[in-house]
Amino acid sequence: MDTAYLAEWAALLLRWLHVLTAMCWIGASFYFMGLDQSLRPPADKDPLVRGEQWAVHGGGFYHKRKFLGGPGFVPEPLHWSKWEAYWTWISGFSLFLLLYWMQADTYLIDPDVMELAPWQAICISIGLILLAWGVYDLLCRLPVGENGQAMAVLGVIGLAASAWVCTHVFSGRGAYLQVGAMIGTIMAANVMAVIIPGQKKMVAAVAEGREIDPRWGGWGKQRSVHNNYMTLPVIFLMISPHYPMFWQHPQAWALLVAMALAGALVRQFFNLRHQGLSVYDFWLFGIVIVCVVAAFIAPPHRAVTAEVPSFARVQQITAERCAECHAPRPSNAAFPAPPKGILLHSPAQLRRNARLMEPQLRSEAMPPGNATGLTPEERAALLAWIGAGAPR
Repeated sequence: MDTAYLAEWAALLLRWLHVLTAMCWIGASFYFMGLDQSLRPPADKDPLVRGEQWAVHGGGFYHKRKFLGGPGFVPEPLHWSKWEAYWTWISGFSLFLLLYWMQADTYLIDPDVMELAPWQAICISIGLILLAWGVYDLLCRLPVGENGQAMAVLGVIGLAASAWVCTHVFSGRGAYLQVGAMIGTIMAANVMAVIIPGQKKMVAAVAEGREIDPRWGGWGKQRSVHNNYMTLPVIFLMISPHYPMFWQHPQAWALLVAMALAGALVRQFFNLRHQGLSVYDFWLFGIVIVCVVAAFIAPPHRAVTAEVPSFARVQQITAERCAECHAPRPSNAAFPAPPKGILLHSPAQLRRNARLMEPQLRSEAMPPGNATGLTPEERAALLAWIGAGAPR
């Protein structure tokens, strides 16, 4: 069976798994963060209970209680929130490996940004992921890690530095996914290396009748809160490959930081809302940032000055520059089927998909890395033809 076809199936299944597990993990993060923020002192004054919440859902009432020092026994069964985090990272990393490492020439490398051999790009990618976790983990263990506001500022600075480096090393699309892989690895490592080990120590202490060290829960809570604020930024990076208007922009690194900051501000609004505080400034600031970004990257209305080419010339250009991917049987080994099902093989297909071609041509997102050598004159000719209504 054709390896490209198998790779396409692998990508589909990994994407499906990644989205499903991410939904579970992020949903759990939202739920427990909201639960923690909405806890109230227990009505029965139980000294073991940190707080409680009553809720109604699905036709019944729920009574949730939080025991910081443990309930005095180990409940059976005891639910753990970890596998959704592990499988989100496993599926995401596998997808990143399959597409961005195994097809580095297509997705990760842009010769116009930096001339790299695939092995060099992969080594840099691995190094940046490990460096991101190492620096973040070190900061969390230093005294500054106990200051939430200071860590937020350092987080924005670290994100900006990461985005700037990645957009000056990799392709725009690859840079956004690389930053996403760095953040996702930090989030998963928080669960695996800090949160779960601390919880295991807590359970063991309860089972043995020992006092729980409050630092175990404190460290886990610190990382859990950090993960919560990283959820919306990392979701934006997950979907960013579909929006070249961001990663093809000359200031792609700044746009990444702005959108991530907007997402974190929205999370702050909801986290405060769970405490009974409606601070709409955070929500408003997030919306303002998104609106400013939208205005900043809006393409200027430029009249295409190139002469409208003949349809025969349009067919010639697309046959030479586009058909290796957008044909019924792409000759590009990276694509067993035309991307997004867009065919540019016949006259009817060309005219039908002309408007879909326009944003890709204007943003220079296609061809990826300009692998087929589409010249500025050819790009202008295609845009002129589309602007004239795609005449036959």
